[in-house]
Amino acid sequence: MRRHETRRGRADAADSVPENAPRRRPPRARAGGLAAALAIVAVAVVAGSTLSSEPVSRLPGLYSGKAAVSPAPVEVWAVGDGADGSEAGKRVAAMIAAARPARMLYLGDVYERGTRGEFARNYASVYGALARRTLPTPGNHDWPRHAEGYDPYWERVTGRSMPSSYVTRIAGWDLLSLNSETVGPTSPQVRRLERTVASGGTCRLAFWHRPRFSAGSHGDQPTVAPFWRALRGRAALVVNGHEHNMQELRVRDGIRELISGAGGRSHYRLDRSDPRLGWSNVTRDGALRLRLRPGRADYAFVAVGGRVLRRGTATCRPAQPDA
Repeated sequence: MRRHETRRGRADAADSVPENAPRRRPPRARAGGLAAALAIVAVAVVAGSTLSSEPVSRLPGLYSGKAAVSPAPVEVWAVGDGADGSEAGKRVAAMIAAARPARMLYLGDVYERGTRGEFARNYASVYGALARRTLPTPGNHDWPRHAEGYDPYWERVTGRSMPSSYVTRIAGWDLLSLNSETVGPTSPQVRRLERTVASGGTCRLAFWHRPRFSAGSHGDQPTVAPFWRALRGRAALVVNGHEHNMQELRVRDGIRELISGAGGRSHYRLDRSDPRLGWSNVTRDGALRLRLRPGRADYAFVAVGGRVLRRGTATCRPAQPDA
């Protein structure tokens, strides 16, 4: 929504406050960018089960199959809201490509309507060289026309139909891609999620487009509350886009929520006084870097140019083996 967007603003950070303090409605703001050689890297992925009817590990071209978990960290980047064909978006994508990540999580939104032509012009021109190592999730701009744009694009990349929700395993972590556009308290997606996390432990990173909690222009998204409820005590990290900024939310229900929507489209302002914020930035384009290893995830918000704006660590508890 362009009336909420701005290309320049101030960096925002919250003072230390109680997690359960009330929040205020955020102010709104106005609108605000790969041409890079991409080396092919080996990808160590432990294939997992899926939230759809097919195992994700059987999708050709997207997963490399089973491999032993390496003690070395596996690098994964996450960003959304940058596939508009702009130079700003291409700079973010070039930074990610230069890091040669094992995986990239694209957190949704191909502008303006997620059509077949826009996937060709605005997504492929920005992130196309990373497509075969991308784990996607649809955004609100993509899903109304997913049968025209999102579905056929990822079918061409993977060689088969792409499930809208799925899970794979990387470096001791389950990465769960969920569809925030089709969620409901009793939806099949939520029931599958509940079964998937029933084994216990918290070494899970779930990602979808609309954030459950946010100090940004869009605010909290109650429609995805069923995801959050299913993940309480079962996940350590949730990563989202939708807000065109970067946010680190304080731990809630044992979950750290990170918002990485500064992909180059524009910048949204947010409420600096929101007590749930641990850190935020509304002035820089950039992405979230995650270095995963068993029991630990080191994350950093990185601006275009390579400057690390914020670092953090999340730890997790593996599921106990069956007796």
